[in-house]
Amino acid sequence: MTNSLKASSRSLIHKAATLIRKSGRAVLCDAKTAWLTGLKCPSHPDAGTLGQEVDLLLVFGGDGMMLGVARQVAGARTPIFGVKVGGLGFLTAVTSDEMAQALKRIWAGDFFYESHPLIAATGLAQGHPIAQNALNDFVISRGTAPRLIELRVTVDDDLLTNYRCDGLIVSSPTGSTAYSLAAGGAIVSPKAEVLTLTPICPHTLSNRSVIVPLDSSVEVKVLSEKVETILTADGQVQIPLSVGDAVTIRRSRLSVRLLRLNGSSFFDTLRRKLNWSGSNV
Repeated sequence: MTNSLKASSRSLIHKAATLIRKSGRAVLCDAKTAWLTGLKCPSHPDAGTLGQEVDLLLVFGGDGMMLGVARQVAGARTPIFGVKVGGLGFLTAVTSDEMAQALKRIWAGDFFYESHPLIAATGLAQGHPIAQNALNDFVISRGTAPRLIELRVTVDDDLLTNYRCDGLIVSSPTGSTAYSLAAGGAIVSPKAEVLTLTPICPHTLSNRSVIVPLDSSVEVKVLSEKVETILTADGQVQIPLSVGDAVTIRRSRLSVRLLRLNGSSFFDTLRRKLNWSGSNV
């Protein structure tokens, strides 16, 4: 799957299809990828239906593409393997240059699976019920006006605080290296069973990132009357909120499986992606 019009993506996908067919395996894709690349193979309307028909879902792109696909196939047993085209790529497994060798290793059984839980947001938004999943995070933030919003946050019905801020990030373990990290949140191992609550530019400097158990129920209530407030899932799905709206975020019953090559690890990825080189002191 891909959403890129880059020539490099098209040629890479055709190369992958050729390698798959030469291995004696069948190639299927989603309709958008077939249209973008001109790939001749059986196609399905979207990632959700495609994931029900294949043994492995190859995703070509960056983390944004991985997040979109993950939400569509959540709950299925079909593993996802990401090939990075472009951006930083914490969720993708290999670069485009490594793809051919990676496929050989997969066919040889040199891999393992990682299960990543999604988080779910439910509640009312401007009088309408919402039920949304995210792999990385939910963000409740102000709109275009450069004004603070006020949010009341409770954890398991226990008041945490009222934030006056540009927004609040509630991230899963998987999402700790995304927006939460940029806003000053902690890096969390994807195996840790926690949620991270990170305020964005809080007016009170003592407000810091808070880590709570993954099975906690986090309620965020909008107190601001005159500032546009938006709920965003994985930076992709946007839902407008009004004063008095309350959104509850908790662990979802759904998860996704990512395929990783043996020898790879979260900490190795951190060192490479964040250019951690250590110190000579």
